[in-house]
Amino acid sequence: MAVLEDVSSPPAAGLRPRGVGRRDRWQLRLPLLPALIFTIVVTQVPFLVTLWYSFHSYFYNLPGGARWNGVANYKEVFTDPNFRSALWRSVTMTAIAVIVAMIIGILLAVLLDKKFLGRGIVRTLIITPFLVMPAAAALVWAGPMLDPNFGLLNWLLEPFGVNHVAWLTTHAYGSVIVVMVWEWTPFMTLIVLAGLQSQAQDTLEAAKVDGASAWATFRELTLPHLRPYIELGVLLGSIYLVTAFDQVKLMTNGGPGTTTTTLPFYLYQKVTYAFDIGGAAAAGVVTVILTLIVASFALRLFASVFQFEEAK
Repeated sequence: MAVLEDVSSPPAAGLRPRGVGRRDRWQLRLPLLPALIFTIVVTQVPFLVTLWYSFHSYFYNLPGGARWNGVANYKEVFTDPNFRSALWRSVTMTAIAVIVAMIIGILLAVLLDKKFLGRGIVRTLIITPFLVMPAAAALVWAGPMLDPNFGLLNWLLEPFGVNHVAWLTTHAYGSVIVVMVWEWTPFMTLIVLAGLQSQAQDTLEAAKVDGASAWATFRELTLPHLRPYIELGVLLGSIYLVTAFDQVKLMTNGGPGTTTTTLPFYLYQKVTYAFDIGGAAAAGVVTVILTLIVASFALRLFASVFQFEEAK
């Protein structure tokens, strides 16, 4: 006796329904096409134009337009000591700012993970600096905070014998790093706080029952649990801060001398002051490649974090 098959039952997993063809799949993807086209237009087209200019000698203050010169711009980039110093300065400033922001973020996250009166208000106040635009934050720090005559920092340090210090002249490098740390500490705090709140409480209670101290519990249990979150915060902060421009431009303008000239500001100078479109394009392409290398590590870390959460 033939067994009648239920035509209303869904197809087996892994089998594609007979009616779903290429046309149906494209209809499903059709709503995403505007976003895809917009992304290509605003990201890939400018990059292709930059790549084209990087193989040309083009000074927009000189007649004649762009002339093909092969890889001469790239040779100049890698042999230019100003580029190497700007690259090194970007790396060191980013590393210092990210590491200090993460350390402070861990301390604040541990404090905010405890229950106390007004915890919600304190969390909101700590998050606030991350919501301020970088340009606005740079202007606030350059004026009301670090002004040598009327700055708040000099006023606070005056009882200790520190007054009328021109921070943006004598300590420009450290001043820019301080602003970066101030902006990114809230982000690090949120990342670490999310990791703390996802930790199993029964494990901590078992350690407490066994007589483990608070520091031993944090070192042996909490810190290994927070490792994926700390790595995620460090990499995301590095990707953003290595391209920071607002703080340098609005606070120090790359000075004094080249003390705070980072890689993005170096590109700005190549275009604005040297009028070298080809050289700036080549340096920009090299910067994009270096950023992509860092971003690839970030994507791998995202995958590891998701696998870590699924395995819990």
